[in-house]
Amino acid sequence: MTSALFQPFTMRGLTLPNRIVISPLCQYSAVDGCATDWHLIHLGHLALSGAGLLILEATAVEARGRISRECLGLYSDASEEALARVLATVRRYSDMPIGIQLAHAGRKGSQKKPTEGRGNVPASEGGWQTVAPSAIAFIPEWQTPQALDRAGMDGIIAAFVDATQRADRVGLDMIELHFAHGYLLSSFLSPIANRRDDEYGGSAEKRMRFPLEVFTAVRAAWPAHKPLGVRCNGTDWDEAGITPDDAVEFSAALGRLGCDYVDASSGGNSMARIPLAAGYQVPFAARIRREAGLPTMAVGMIRDPRHAEAIVASGEADMIALGRGMLNDPRWPWHAAEDLGATVDYPPQYFRAVTRAGVAQHFAKNS
Repeated sequence: MTSALFQPFTMRGLTLPNRIVISPLCQYSAVDGCATDWHLIHLGHLALSGAGLLILEATAVEARGRISRECLGLYSDASEEALARVLATVRRYSDMPIGIQLAHAGRKGSQKKPTEGRGNVPASEGGWQTVAPSAIAFIPEWQTPQALDRAGMDGIIAAFVDATQRADRVGLDMIELHFAHGYLLSSFLSPIANRRDDEYGGSAEKRMRFPLEVFTAVRAAWPAHKPLGVRCNGTDWDEAGITPDDAVEFSAALGRLGCDYVDASSGGNSMARIPLAAGYQVPFAARIRREAGLPTMAVGMIRDPRHAEAIVASGEADMIALGRGMLNDPRWPWHAAEDLGATVDYPPQYFRAVTRAGVAQHFAKNS
């Protein structure tokens, strides 16, 4: 019986060898937005995992768009050159498709990295003024962001376009725009953070307007043969926030503009309690796929290969993204293939690490 999880998947000119995606994983290891040798090690070993796609961590489109001082960026010649160096080395040993998640932290920026606790970094230590749709702090203890005016919004669009052009120059295969988790574009979508009384606030249609402007500009700047997807919230888990109905409406609007898939996540616009469980966000991906007619990526505590297989086989989602599970087990795709009777590519240097069945299947596939 053929595994659904290990079937190819095509988006525009890119064909993934299987449906396993390595989710963006913030590393808090950049220097002035520039990738370091840690990224070479981190991405290098994940690129040998046999997954169908590797998406780089949330990457800021401008310096003030970083979550922390240590977050990756793609907004300067130096950051572009540093990332190009890492990618050139990784690609010498792996042909896995590689994408990037372009992001802007908005009011959740200028934060300490997780190992240093929570809270804003003061300006004296390299912190910066954050921006948002409205001048509302995420929590009272954090700084109040500056509400963006039209000129500021145009600057954000220009930053996304610039980062998109840099992503193309370094040879990345796809882009995912980060419109989830309470970061800038997510906060425009959510009535929790967006209290504007102009054409960008109020109704769902108005709250969607700026994120859709950003998407449209990126799609125009990104080559037509390369896929462009969006991670957005299926819910804020808060009665005052984004609802599943809003997520379907937004996804449908993205589809009309040329979006290739939606990565359905949730939360982050408030301190809402999230009912964590294996596959807890899958219903959002399933509903968006069914009602908005877009391919979807399911994410959220999916660790059992047979669970992942069932999600794809049942049509709830087209791809499965793994984050913490992949960090815990960087050879998860190998083990899933063994369990489901499929094959994945692996480096010849690791020949002895693959099961006899896996070796036989690999040679049969490539003979």
